[in-house]
Amino acid sequence: MFVLPINTLSRHAQRLSQHQASEFSRHLERMFHADAEQAMTLRSPALDISETANAYTLQLDMPGVSKEAIKISIEGRRVSIDAEQPKPVSATTGDADGKQMPSAQLLYRERALTRYSRSVSLPQEVNQADSNAKLENGVLTLTLVKRQAAGASHLTVS
Repeated sequence: MFVLPINTLSRHAQRLSQHQASEFSRHLERMFHADAEQAMTLRSPALDISETANAYTLQLDMPGVSKEAIKISIEGRRVSIDAEQPKPVSATTGDADGKQMPSAQLLYRERALTRYSRSVSLPQEVNQADSNAKLENGVLTLTLVKRQAAGASHLTVS
């Protein structure tokens, strides 16, 4: 019969458990740390659509996005909006002697870089030339003028 004291077993089990936990943590950090700076969240922005006799108005929440980063595509009835927050540039600051010093080092980040994407099919085609877009306080407002059907035309028989 083989007998081991319980204290010895519990000490070994505890060390093994601690070792496994620390190795797992190191593995996760190696795996995700390199991608953490480049990680980007894809979001579908909140959307409100209203309609008048002549136009559709779309309002989308896109906080933190500059107007230069927004791309709007209109194809017939389909409207697609894509935007991406630019990656923050690490700025430098000057010290008392005027020397350039690196800015503060990021220690922890919860706010991820975000890419917004949304597509909508409207009931009627849109006239892109007469439509407009405006970004104000993080809300993108699209005023999309409805394409008017061409009036009846007459064909002459020869």
